[in-house]
Amino acid sequence: MSRSTTRLRLGLGASAFLLAAGLVPAPAQAADTTDYAIAVHPAAQGAKIDDTMYGVFFEDINRAADGGLYAELVQNRSFEYAAIDNRSYTPLTSWTVDGAAQVLDDAGRLNDRNRSYLSLGAGSSVTNSGYNTGVRVEQGKRYDFSVWARAERRSTLTVSLQDAGGTLATARRVAVRAGGWAQYRAAFTAARTSSEGRLTVASSGAVALDMVSLFPRDTYRHEPNGLRKDLAEKIAALKPGFVRFPGGCLVNTGSMQDYSEASGWQRARSYQWKDTVGPVEQRATNSNFWGYNQSYGLGYYEYFRLAEDVGAMPLPVVPALVTGCGQNRAVVDDALLKRHVQDTLDLIEFANGPVTSTWGRKRARMGHPRPFHLTHIEVGNEENLPVEFFARFKEFRAAVQAEYPDVTVISNSGPDDSGSTFDTAWQLNRDAKVDMVDEHYYNSPQWFLQNNDRYDSYDRHGPKVFLGEYASQGNAFKNGLAEAAYMTGLERNADVVKLASYAPLFANEDYVQWRPDLVWFNNHASWNSANYEVQKLFMTNVGDRVVPSTATGTPSLQGPIAGAVGLSTWATSAAYDDVQVTGADGATLLSDDFSGDASKWTHTGGGSWSLQDGQYVQSDTAAENTMVSAGDAAWHDYDLRVKATKKSGKEGFLVAFGVKDTGNYYWWNLGGWNNTQSAVEQAVDGGKSTLLSKAGSVETGRAYDVHVKVRGRQVTLYLDGREWGSFTDDKPAEPFRQVVTEDEKTGDLVVKVVNAQSADARTTIDLGGAKVASRARVTTLAAAPDAVNSETATAVAPVSSTFTGVAGKFTYTFPANSVTFLRIRQR
Repeated sequence: MSRSTTRLRLGLGASAFLLAAGLVPAPAQAADTTDYAIAVHPAAQGAKIDDTMYGVFFEDINRAADGGLYAELVQNRSFEYAAIDNRSYTPLTSWTVDGAAQVLDDAGRLNDRNRSYLSLGAGSSVTNSGYNTGVRVEQGKRYDFSVWARAERRSTLTVSLQDAGGTLATARRVAVRAGGWAQYRAAFTAARTSSEGRLTVASSGAVALDMVSLFPRDTYRHEPNGLRKDLAEKIAALKPGFVRFPGGCLVNTGSMQDYSEASGWQRARSYQWKDTVGPVEQRATNSNFWGYNQSYGLGYYEYFRLAEDVGAMPLPVVPALVTGCGQNRAVVDDALLKRHVQDTLDLIEFANGPVTSTWGRKRARMGHPRPFHLTHIEVGNEENLPVEFFARFKEFRAAVQAEYPDVTVISNSGPDDSGSTFDTAWQLNRDAKVDMVDEHYYNSPQWFLQNNDRYDSYDRHGPKVFLGEYASQGNAFKNGLAEAAYMTGLERNADVVKLASYAPLFANEDYVQWRPDLVWFNNHASWNSANYEVQKLFMTNVGDRVVPSTATGTPSLQGPIAGAVGLSTWATSAAYDDVQVTGADGATLLSDDFSGDASKWTHTGGGSWSLQDGQYVQSDTAAENTMVSAGDAAWHDYDLRVKATKKSGKEGFLVAFGVKDTGNYYWWNLGGWNNTQSAVEQAVDGGKSTLLSKAGSVETGRAYDVHVKVRGRQVTLYLDGREWGSFTDDKPAEPFRQVVTEDEKTGDLVVKVVNAQSADARTTIDLGGAKVASRARVTTLAAAPDAVNSETATAVAPVSSTFTGVAGKFTYTFPANSVTFLRIRQR
């Protein structure tokens, strides 16, 4: 996950994303149809599809681990929360004290890597509030309590569960003997169900406490340090071919040092696997990049077990010593680089080594003497410094290939789908004959409909593609439709795209740093997004080879780029002056030197705009997307000129054109991404895609002459009188997409059709002489484009049916706004 893409996380508007861009005919009534034809060529040779084609990517974002997949019910169980994790945190966050208690960081601690512990006075108690609304327990279910305690004199702990309605389980008494640290246990059976429970630990005498834990007995596969059952089962239901972990930005941000006295016990570190194995009370803690603490109770061993349990290939990601996600720093330390390279070799040994090896023995002692059969490992994640990254990547690859030649080492191409970083990274990967390159992008639904052919032109003999992170910007069904349409292109190019995973996987609805997400949950329920239902349909009906096929398209009704003009900022204060908009014939459409008022401008974003010294100034350096707009949404074929000056803040300034409304526009983002690059972005229904980007920054205090020339669907951009770049936005967002695969086990042809428009698609399907049964099993996802699944409503869910009209050539009408899979048995 890349922080550079946080700019893309905007809410989706209500209008249909295709129509916003004028790319398909206006919405039809349900009875309307558009005619298509699909021709299947079963005798032609299509690409082989690997069993690992689709997988999942787990990153600890949106409280996906602690408070999520990791089944621990106690928040801040080891009193390690700190302000470095989150400004609001203290060591007693999520705890309340009755009596005397304080958190200490001294030589009396449990162990060096568990730095803090609670000193609880005699006759005092502490109560934990859990996650979300509280500690969740279910009537009749068993829960295991444990705590590490130390006391100078024998004391008794009274452990209880309650909510506002009273007792949730019979209290337990735990005798703490005098002496050093020891672990104590008790078990509860919940008398009733509650999502608002509180766990209280009271002591008769003075005690030291650490690792206060409450675990449901009923976890996924019943592991003692296990996973929350409903969330793990949702992963298993996808039948993923691989599990990528642990990041994401967790891998390539923060310090690359270890957690030790020598490094000053650095908390804001990259995710390093050795911190996360062994007994949980001896694992390090860390400051999570996404703004909270991560306990590492869910660590590499548990990830490997999860992959094994769901029948997936484990795919770990290790730091490359080049930070990303907005940090963009290359670590220059040869000794540290060598240590990380050795750590990577040790990781492979931990996964695959015999029990007689150092790390294989460690794995065995944790309970898994059998190897985990690691075959792929990824180095780095979305590095914005491709040259520096690749120099380090080669060190990792050479070491792994020398010792483990059968392990595939995966590189990456940065955080975007195009641009200078992407191009440089790909060239380096090609020149070095890298086996596989990880691409990431988060774009608008329109982009996914427009770019179904992205991999058609990739070199069939070059590095393979791992599409490790992708999503359109929303969880409505229209987002799932666009992603489904795109996935037909991934399958068609299965000889190039070998692995693909939507991202992110999980989001706790009360702790959200990123939208959209595949699965949503709270402390008592979880639900599948519309996107999840699309992924599941594809992942459980992959097939073994592509059967070549072609389809007719939808007529495009594109007009010229049209819209008003706008000014905006992002985490920056900027000043604008001398706005001029002239038509292609030279006629003045708008002129404003801000010598009077700003009445021509409508403020639709955030921030604080005012007239200052004859300029229009946005002064709030914290505000994002502060758009003001002027003019007519019908304007087209015009020139926009403006003087823009950055005054202060993190980024540059934004000049918008083709502005339809708050969710539909283009803007030239000068000095974006922490003032590291400039780009033209297009917003459609609030979701953005990058059309053109270049590295570069803007200077504070310098006035830039910005000129945008719009002619038809071509745009040329000038900066200080020089052409900066140009693009033509004329690629149709095709709403009708299909692919056909063959399931060798069953002999089925699987015809997969996406109809992402508001008209039925009456389609003639010619199976090219294949001998088939007359009956097809049909699975359909169909819903309103704006339909969203929630805890209480499932608007998007698969419907199974049977179609009995199959023949060598037959007609099928695919519903409006639908994904349909026809499984046709070959004779």
